[in-house]
Amino acid sequence: MRLITHNMLSSNIKGVVNGFPLRIEAEKVVEKTMEMNSEFLEKMFEKVDWKAFVDASRAMGYTELPEEANSSMLDSDEFLNRFHHALLELDLEEGALVCPETGRRFPVSKGIPNMLLHEDEV
Repeated sequence: MRLITHNMLSSNIKGVVNGFPLRIEAEKVVEKTMEMNSEFLEKMFEKVDWKAFVDASRAMGYTELPEEANSSMLDSDEFLNRFHHALLELDLEEGALVCPETGRRFPVSKGIPNMLLHEDEV
């Protein structure tokens, strides 16, 4: 599961008010090279919750992103490369996503998060 996906997921357990961002418990992270597309990154930058993104990248062992970012940083090739790497090339293969409110763990296996809810959570 890439961080682009993580940044769009939240816990939908019945009664949960604050289901975003899901905390990452990484057991296995792999890097998968992808061609960089600056135009795509610029559009995605506007949609990403930056704090959640930085926290998630750190949970996966990547510490090269700044705490805060703004659109003027998109002019920097160094920033774009780091943003691209964290967003699209880091892949959580094994681990879990944890609801910030309930602590419920959603397993990630072979890069696929299992977000299915138990009967009592619907």
